[in-house]
Amino acid sequence: MVNVVKIYSTPTCVYCKLAKEYFEKNNVAYTEVNVAEDDAAREEMVNKSHQFGVPVIDINGTIIVGFNRQAVAKALNLAP
Repeated sequence: MVNVVKIYSTPTCVYCKLAKEYFEKNNVAYTEVNVAEDDAAREEMVNKSHQFGVPVIDINGTIIVGFNRQAVAKALNLAP
């Protein structure tokens, strides 16, 4: 199964950067959406997560708020 990963982030978010580095280190393709600039994406993020904090990570429909390495690894079927 191919993982579909989308990260809602802002340019100044440290945890967003850590999440993207984790994806790159593990060769996980992802789509990044800058919610500081994209109002529609911000609304989509809030509808999925029910909050405004970033990052919000959507992995195959599993929503993870913040960069929780264990939750992300589990959703991706990777070793933590």
